[in-house]
Amino acid sequence: MSGVVRLAIVDPDDSSRSNLKNLLLGIDTLWLEAECARYEFFIDVASQTQPEIALVSLDSDPEKGLDLVLKLGQEVPDCSVLVVSSSQEGRLILKAMRNGAREFLSLPLNLEDFMTALSRIKQSKQTTEQGSSPRTSQVISVVGVSGGIGCTSLAVNLGCALAQDERNSVAIIDLDMALGDADVWLDIIPDYTIQDVAENISRLDFSLLKRSLTKHSCGAFLLPRPVNMEENAVLTAEELKRVIALLKATFSHLIIDVSKSFNAIDMMALSQSNTILSLTQLDLPSLRNIVRVLQFFDQYDSIAEKVQVVVNRIGLSDSQISLNKALETIGREIAWQVPNDYATMIESRNNGVPLVEQAPRAKLTKVYQQMAQSFSGAPGPKVDDEGKKGKSIFSLFKTK
Repeated sequence: MSGVVRLAIVDPDDSSRSNLKNLLLGIDTLWLEAECARYEFFIDVASQTQPEIALVSLDSDPEKGLDLVLKLGQEVPDCSVLVVSSSQEGRLILKAMRNGAREFLSLPLNLEDFMTALSRIKQSKQTTEQGSSPRTSQVISVVGVSGGIGCTSLAVNLGCALAQDERNSVAIIDLDMALGDADVWLDIIPDYTIQDVAENISRLDFSLLKRSLTKHSCGAFLLPRPVNMEENAVLTAEELKRVIALLKATFSHLIIDVSKSFNAIDMMALSQSNTILSLTQLDLPSLRNIVRVLQFFDQYDSIAEKVQVVVNRIGLSDSQISLNKALETIGREIAWQVPNDYATMIESRNNGVPLVEQAPRAKLTKVYQQMAQSFSGAPGPKVDDEGKKGKSIFSLFKTK
């Protein structure tokens, strides 16, 4: 099971079902895949949606509910059944467990009891699966300190490099709602965009979200920005949080190309990320801005510790500020150095072909592949120069 659990509810009582939904929708690690008001229809619902957990309320008709529990075990064996009832009669509990229920909880449902039962089901399921513990989904956001610094090229090429590993499933989200161009980098003309997701957020499920993504030949999926600029404000921060939660249940890696405005949805994406790649260059405006951005991130506990500094276009010109002086200014280690290769990168972008396909042997491509390996579990390359305590921006002009 992944970090987000997909659950379906069956409860013929509208009031009781509504109370259950209100409780469960507040749990970030839970996705309500489906709900049903008839016991006799739920087998079809579960067969079509394949939830990881079915929550069956027995109160409306205990015999029909218990019969459903038995049929779920026979016809949807990968779905764990959690039974709830206001009755704590021993005979009822015993029959539910004999019919295949994994847990039996009392109504009204207590959140702590439910989370404990959920944890037990997940642990039990993990021990029965072959191999090691399942991999958890990683969310990687890319943020730049100025326009044109290479954020989209990093997001797209990292995503495509990750997708080369058959163990990985990768989705790229373009959050630059006005001028994002991830679709250009991949030569994709999408049928759906993030606008379609926003317009259908109230009925969003796995099937609908998957149809909103466009798959590239390299294996990565893209959720692009809206087609029209007037559709700029499409998602709220909470709606984006739900989209990320659903994608985490499907993909091993989410790559988010955030905008430069640090608006509410950008900040939500950063807060939901496991890693934040903050991209800069070795010129004065970029280094000034990376210091400002890092100071801004330090105000947020949910962001500050996730940041990795990436320096792009190393070797762009002899007039670049030295890496040692940049390290003094930034005040922390540089996680990755991406070499400058203008001709290769421009050819890749203009052709709409990612580097892993356009120039698989290029030094630039090798860096993205090494970065992808580090996010797939393999250690990344070490940086030669170690970060030092920060000095003011004016230290860049001092000679050693």
